[in-house]
Amino acid sequence: MMLKYLTIYLALLAGSATAEVTVFAAASLKEPLDALTADSDIVVSYGGSGTLARQVMQGAPADIIILAHVDWMDILIDGGHVAPDRVADFATNWLVLVGPKDIGDVPLTEDGIRAAINGGRIATGMTEAVPAGIYAKAALENLGLWEAFENDLAEFDNVRSALAQVIRGQAPLGIVYETDSRSSDDVRTVAVFPEGSFPPIRYVAALVSDSPEAADYFDRLTGPEGEQIFARFGFLPPVEPPQ
Repeated sequence: MMLKYLTIYLALLAGSATAEVTVFAAASLKEPLDALTADSDIVVSYGGSGTLARQVMQGAPADIIILAHVDWMDILIDGGHVAPDRVADFATNWLVLVGPKDIGDVPLTEDGIRAAINGGRIATGMTEAVPAGIYAKAALENLGLWEAFENDLAEFDNVRSALAQVIRGQAPLGIVYETDSRSSDDVRTVAVFPEGSFPPIRYVAALVSDSPEAADYFDRLTGPEGEQIFARFGFLPPVEPPQ
């Protein structure tokens, strides 16, 4: 695992030598961030929020970090890696169950899901580290399904890797975000987890460096331009953080 981090770190160092801004971002944000950074010198490194947060804690050269779970941002704040007054909520998402495009809807019941996986596994993020997996576990627990399916999960280090398993037919179902489902024509949403079954999916960004170029990009990301681009890709406006 440390070799993996070192390889990523060295690659980012090489890229940052020519980039004005280096952004670490949750994998589920790829399409809107690619649109926001088109024709620029900004380099975006996508991955699981936990992995990216740990890289910043180890000194990786990020100007901005964008995560899909507020708990990881709180860890960075508590560790003095980012300043709380440089953190902003900018979007939300929804949790869904996806499957191949040729299957019907799947009831969110033990019998319904069991029939749909037919001995296979449910792909999702790592339930103790990756936001999509953390939300998936919460939803299954709140629906009384965790004990039935905790041993039937295939857990991955980011949500797009989980989605890829369903696209390739290596997992019959996946628990991902609604925007992930929209990103591929090879899968469809077969069930939507009900409101209240998982915590609000808050995307939070932090300005890490003092670079003027990074500050400009952060303002674009969290301002009207970013809001319009994220809405185009199916993301929802930010929720009011709890007091």
